[in-house]
Amino acid sequence: MIHIAALVLAAALVAAAEPATLSVRGVNGRTAWWREDRAPVQWERAHPVVTRAVAWHRGAPGVEWGELSLEAGGEAWRTRVIIARLDPRRVRFDVQWGVDSAAQPAWTIASAPANVRFAVNAGQFTATLPWGWVVAGGQERLGPGRGPLSSAFIIDRAGAVRVVDGDTLSAIRRSGDIAAAFQSYPSLLTGDGTVPAALRTPCAINCTHRDARLAIGLDRNGSVLVALTRFDAGGEALGFIPLGLTVPEMAALMGALGARQAMLLDGGISAQMLVRDARGSLRTWHGVRRVPLGLVALPR
Repeated sequence: MIHIAALVLAAALVAAAEPATLSVRGVNGRTAWWREDRAPVQWERAHPVVTRAVAWHRGAPGVEWGELSLEAGGEAWRTRVIIARLDPRRVRFDVQWGVDSAAQPAWTIASAPANVRFAVNAGQFTATLPWGWVVAGGQERLGPGRGPLSSAFIIDRAGAVRVVDGDTLSAIRRSGDIAAAFQSYPSLLTGDGTVPAALRTPCAINCTHRDARLAIGLDRNGSVLVALTRFDAGGEALGFIPLGLTVPEMAALMGALGARQAMLLDGGISAQMLVRDARGSLRTWHGVRRVPLGLVALPR
């Protein structure tokens, strides 16, 4: 652990004076594909350097998952990304309320139903409750939050999925067609793959903080795309350590993977994900704490 900490500190000091970059790591070394001072304003398509580097695996029907090795600045010099791609035509999404009778967070991926094909912690939370709008278990649990960088993940009664601006929910709430939903922040990509102005240089939020990250979005084929980062300098046993990408780097990753809309979910020690593989076994990446909200994908 001391050796790893020394390497992390050395990498952070070197990176501090240079523009942040993202590279994929492979058997032939590393290939840079994004640079902070030349970052695109809009991701019109996936980045071939990134998509070719993903090692994809077939999961349960409607699910596939992959792994990607990245090199970023500072303590993110070894970052592994777990990616899930889900087809809403073949799986049914649902939001699980995870607050117990004492008003404490109680959900983990172990709380998912026995027939689950995919599960991940959802939204953000303040204190013990989720932040913002939540529709779960057939009822609206919390009203919308307000913020210029919020988005909402919505599942309608037919099972279709969409991501919308979190400040445009009034008409949607009145429609009566919402089966489940949650709100989160910050938005990483809007509608057509555009990076919000607040995430560009000069950045309007903290755009240098590194953490374990978790994001969800929709790609151009209508699939749900989820990306979870793991610290990769000490093996999976240390993967939960909350070191990783910045918010702009996470926006770049989702754009490079082909997302046209995306938002962050609660990362850090909360981040956790489950995928059922093609043989029916569960692949799990655990967090450290319980959370108040989960998103699951079930057979249709």
